[in-house]
Amino acid sequence: MNTRSHDAVVIGAGPYGLAAARHLRGAGADVRVFGAPMSFWEQHMPKGMRIRSRWDASHIGAMRSELSLDAYQALRGATFERPVPLADFVAYGHWFQERAVPDVDPRQVARVTPLSSGFRVHLADGETVDCRRVVVAAGIAPFARRPAEFDGVGAALASHSSEHADLGVFAGRRVVVVGGGQSAIESAVLLGEAGAEVEVVMRAPRLRWVGRATRTGALGRFFFHRTDVGPALVSHVIARPSVLRRLPSSVQANVMRRALAPGASLWLRPRLGDVRLTTGRSVVAASPVNAHLRLALDDGTTREVDHAVLATGYRVDVARYAFLAPLVAGVRRSDGLPLLDAGLQSSVPGLYFLGAPAAHAFGPLLRFVSGTEFASRALVRSITNRPVAIDRGLAEAFDRSRPERRAS
Repeated sequence: MNTRSHDAVVIGAGPYGLAAARHLRGAGADVRVFGAPMSFWEQHMPKGMRIRSRWDASHIGAMRSELSLDAYQALRGATFERPVPLADFVAYGHWFQERAVPDVDPRQVARVTPLSSGFRVHLADGETVDCRRVVVAAGIAPFARRPAEFDGVGAALASHSSEHADLGVFAGRRVVVVGGGQSAIESAVLLGEAGAEVEVVMRAPRLRWVGRATRTGALGRFFFHRTDVGPALVSHVIARPSVLRRLPSSVQANVMRRALAPGASLWLRPRLGDVRLTTGRSVVAASPVNAHLRLALDDGTTREVDHAVLATGYRVDVARYAFLAPLVAGVRRSDGLPLLDAGLQSSVPGLYFLGAPAAHAFGPLLRFVSGTEFASRALVRSITNRPVAIDRGLAEAFDRSRPERRAS
C-alpha cells in the first residue's frame, strides 16, 4: 500500500481528466491520474469519424496555450482537414498527455472507499492509493442507452454505436441504424461507405441539419461563442456555465433541450449516398429470426436485417460507475446526475465530477471538449485556491478569474 496521501486522484485520462490534471499541477497540487489515455475515443468511436466540434472548440484545456490544437498542428507541419478527423484528434490527445501528464497510470480503478480524511483508491491489481480528493472524469462509456425493445437481442445482432471502433466489419450486410442524431447519421454514412446496405430509422419527422448559420466573421462571432455549443445567441449563455446555473430551472431545461436536440452536421449530407432514411417511425419490437434480426415498426411494417446499430445516445447515471459503489449513496442526484457546487464538488466532500455528469449543474458545455477549460479552471479554484501559471494561456485564464481583476 502507498501510505502517501496525494492532494487528488483523477480517474480518467480523456480530455477532461488530462486538462484537469495539468491545471491542478500547474497550481501546485500533487496529483495522480489513472486510466488509459484517450481510450474512449480510440475504442468507442469508429474509424473514419470526424470531430463534430469546430476547430476553436476542440482544444484540450485553454485555447491560448502551448498545448493547444494550433500548437500541435504547427508541430506536425501540416494543416489538418476540417472537420478534424478522429485519428488526428486522438493523436493530439496523446501528444497533450505526453507533455502535460507524462506519468498517467493506465491501470483501472476498481473502487473508491472513504477515509476519515479523504479516500482510498483501490486499483484493479490490488494496490491502493490514498488521497484527499477524487476527481471523476471517467467519461460516458457506462451510460450507453439501449432501448428496452432490444432487451432480448444479443450483441451479435444489435449493438450500441459506442461498441464499434471499425464499422467496416459490416461490409456487404444489411444494417438498420436507430437514431437521428450526429452519431446515427455519421455511423450510417461510414457503414454505407464501407459497403453495407443501410437504413436509418428515426422518430423525428425529418432529419435536422446543423451548421447552416455562419460561424465566421463579425456576424458569426455575434451569433456564436467560440465554444460553439447550442443555437445562435444561446451559445453565448451556454459558454458561461456560472451564469447559466443561476437562471431559473425552466430556462436551464430549455437551453439544454435546444442545445442537445438531435441533428447531424451539414457536412455529412453530401456523403449520405444510398442510405435510406425512414423518418417519423419507431422500433416497437426486435427479435432474432434464423440468425437475422426482425424489427417491427410502429406503422406495422417489418425489417429483416443482419444487424441493428443503436445510435440511441447516453443516459447519465453516476451510479453506473462501478468504482463509486461504496460512495454513491451519499451523492445527491437528480435523475442520475450529481448536484454540484460552484467548484464541481458533490455532496460527498472531496468528490468532484467533470464532463457529462456535470451537465445538470453547469449546462451542455460540459458535454463537449470545449468545456474542459471552464471545468479545469473551476476545479483549480475550488481545490487549491492558489493558481500558478504553467503557460501564457493558463496564466491569462487564471488572471481573468481573479476577483480583484474582475472588480477593476
